[in-house]
Amino acid sequence: MRKLFGLVAFAATLALAVPTIAADEEKAGPKDNMPPDGFKLLFNGKDLEGWQGLIELPQRAKLDKDQLVKKQKEVNDRILPHWVVKNGVIHYDGKANNLQTAKDYGNFEMFCDWKIGKKGDSGIYLRGNPQVQIWDNPVGSGGLFNNQKNPSKPLKVADKPVGEWNTFRIVMKGDKVTIWLNGELVVDNTPLENYWEKGKPLPAKGPIELQHHGDPLWFKNIYIKELPDD
Repeated sequence: MRKLFGLVAFAATLALAVPTIAADEEKAGPKDNMPPDGFKLLFNGKDLEGWQGLIELPQRAKLDKDQLVKKQKEVNDRILPHWVVKNGVIHYDGKANNLQTAKDYGNFEMFCDWKIGKKGDSGIYLRGNPQVQIWDNPVGSGGLFNNQKNPSKPLKVADKPVGEWNTFRIVMKGDKVTIWLNGELVVDNTPLENYWEKGKPLPAKGPIELQHHGDPLWFKNIYIKELPDD
């Protein structure tokens, strides 16, 4: 009987330890959130300074300055509690909406580390337009998913196994996008199409967004270098 109680106690202790081990895997390392030369932190590793809740471009265009301030507070109160910074990593619980930069960007080069769970789905919006695809899918991540006329799929599958960190390097000049995933070229100087006003040119500037698609997400090491206009 004593052996039985001992085994039960050991199993309970082990069960309690599993979440702790999983949580430890989501910590940023000692060299994380430290931008390379010429780049700035887009995520500072401590809080969501410089980020806000989603207001899509069409809706933003309809609001005057005062209306935009009021609307932004409303969406921040609703969305930001679901995007939490812990141990140098942005954790998203999958229950709100996109996280977007407060600043708009035109031409830039950026890095971003991301991680998803099994069957997870997300993406990165460029200039407020969807999207550089992130997902657990045989097609692979990194494609310009919403393109209709130009290529939408990645050139190759370069994803790491689900649950491991992946790294994007994204270069955007004009409407052309080049993307490396884990060091492999997956998009080669391909136009990103205007999703909101189909057939019209892409906006010259817009926010960078981390996409909500109903799944838990993790992000870190988000760096940016603004490039001159063409």
